[in-house]
Amino acid sequence: MLESLFPIVLFTFSTSITPGPNNLMIMASGLNYGVNRSIPHLLGICLGFPAMIVAIGLGLGTLFSQFPLLHEIIRWVGIAYLLYLAWVIANTRQVDSAGSNRPFTFLQAVAFQWVNPKGWIMAVGALAAFTSPSGEMWIEIARIALTFIVIGGPCIIIWLLFGVRLKKRLTEPRHLRRFNITMGLLLAASVVPIVLGAQ
Repeated sequence: MLESLFPIVLFTFSTSITPGPNNLMIMASGLNYGVNRSIPHLLGICLGFPAMIVAIGLGLGTLFSQFPLLHEIIRWVGIAYLLYLAWVIANTRQVDSAGSNRPFTFLQAVAFQWVNPKGWIMAVGALAAFTSPSGEMWIEIARIALTFIVIGGPCIIIWLLFGVRLKKRLTEPRHLRRFNITMGLLLAASVVPIVLGAQ
């Protein structure tokens, strides 16, 4: 049991702790809005991604294999949405700014998982690597989803707390502006491998 679980834990940790759209966005949210206002966003990632794994594992993947155009549409919508979010983050000028710049809600963060290209790669990769046709699919899928909650959740929290920690250092507006522009550019850059892979 432990031997079969260790590779899933390793995969989950390595994919959850490394930079990606979710981590960059939750870090920027921590800096701009603090922990309390970012909790719905955090929970949306921590619960939304495992729910996506379950949905794909239980049959949505079959739908996409039968209708590859649908998957391609979701990929390009995801790319466009990531670029929009990169622009919004880069143009955030003030900590706790009011108006149109608000932290993600729980449902927005859950919905974002479905247009997050890195999320698709992680979900499909985990299901392909850690399930087998001869195994009990329900149990294997549940094990992967639970591992992403138990291991992936703390990784996301680290990025949130890193953003909050930076908030104390970035007290000058020009430093905050540079940080948000950098985060926006990094988020936009995360799209490049997805676009190149789509060619």
